[in-house]
Amino acid sequence: MTASSRATARTSSEARAVARTQTLLKGENGIGTVRRTTLPGGLRVVTETLPSVRSATFGIWAQVGSRDETPALNGATHYLEHLLFKGTSRRSALDISSAIDAVGGEMNAFTAKEYTCYYARVLDTDLPLAIDVVCDMLTGSLIEAADVDAERGVILEEIAMTEDDPGDCVHDLFAKTMFGDSPLGRPVLGTVDTINDLDRDRIARFYKKHYDPTRLIVAAAGNIDHATVVRQVRKAFEKAGALSRTDVTPLAPRDGSRAVRTAGRVDLLDRKTEQAHVVLGMPGLARTDERRWALGVLNTALGGGMSSRLFQEVREKRGLAYSVYSYTSGFADCGLFGVYAGCRPSQVHDVLKICRDELDRAAEEGLSDEEIGRAIGQLSGSTVLGLEDTGALMNRIGKSELCWGSQMSVDDMLGRISAVTPDDVRAVARDVLGHRPSLSVIGPLKDKQADRLDDVVS
Repeated sequence: MTASSRATARTSSEARAVARTQTLLKGENGIGTVRRTTLPGGLRVVTETLPSVRSATFGIWAQVGSRDETPALNGATHYLEHLLFKGTSRRSALDISSAIDAVGGEMNAFTAKEYTCYYARVLDTDLPLAIDVVCDMLTGSLIEAADVDAERGVILEEIAMTEDDPGDCVHDLFAKTMFGDSPLGRPVLGTVDTINDLDRDRIARFYKKHYDPTRLIVAAAGNIDHATVVRQVRKAFEKAGALSRTDVTPLAPRDGSRAVRTAGRVDLLDRKTEQAHVVLGMPGLARTDERRWALGVLNTALGGGMSSRLFQEVREKRGLAYSVYSYTSGFADCGLFGVYAGCRPSQVHDVLKICRDELDRAAEEGLSDEEIGRAIGQLSGSTVLGLEDTGALMNRIGKSELCWGSQMSVDDMLGRISAVTPDDVRAVARDVLGHRPSLSVIGPLKDKQADRLDDVVS
């Protein structure tokens, strides 16, 4: 054996020595068992085993989102998401897509404020292929200047498509209303100006900084074997030289930076649309806040379904809107609670008054026991039904590892929901809905209508 071979063997042996495997959740007869292995270089692999299905979903989560961008880099995370599909030293863009298409699988990615995920869903027998392709994309992307220029047009079209959909665009406007010109207030897609200014070198530096194994989490769910997945992932990352360091630890879950939020602010974007699109909301809760379970029940009762207060008051009783709902968004250190509605411009003040009245009433009086009981049942059922496929399971374990650094069983989640009391809901309603709201509106409002918007948040 040569000196080089001995050194390689020693490095490989050291790498295997530091791999650590834990059983995080133990299912019955192996079903639903969640395991984590931490590989050298800080790469974590989490899996959930479900032998009763014939599919598997494999994903890689990166702890990087639009929140990590400077103003000049706004949109870089999403831009990079596109570019990782454009080719590696082993595969062209066509090779990447055709490999998954040829086995009837599906592959995609998404970028959020605080993370990015790349995934492929395939038959269980094709999981090795999915692992090889996705790992190759994440570790071996070329990020060619020609691809950066070509994809620029695609992203600009995506921005234009979003701006043509006011029901989507109003949520970006609301983020800006609440967080201003801060990372959380800027759009995930970036702007036309920032996308036009980004070049290959800046994106490549961003890639090198944020796609280190310590910032990545591999997640797989379905008819899989944990040890086999770990072995295949390790082989793929070692082939790329991405696990050469053994003196590092995984990056801890993000703790945020205490984002500054506004109150009582109104933003109006004048557009010649058929409807006015509004979001009325206020600061919510961070995703680690234990009160999030009570807030989930409150949100469901207020605007989470056809029996919710807002749906009944705005749509069923008065016919003022087709779509009306409430929602919550939780980040590392803060959150949002919002109410969305789309209505005729002439009725926007009627809709906003009803929404504001219902929020104030819930803050002052809480909810009835009947409403809370119904919301708990609805939230419990939707939680379980939302985990009926391997893609949803992969999302759950990957996001849990990234955001909380731990796993919670479905039974524990259901227990937390069912343990919510009327007092819990009343308390969180006071704490969240008691804030002075802010308002974002897109639509063709006349001058007198626009002048009256400040009254809604006063």
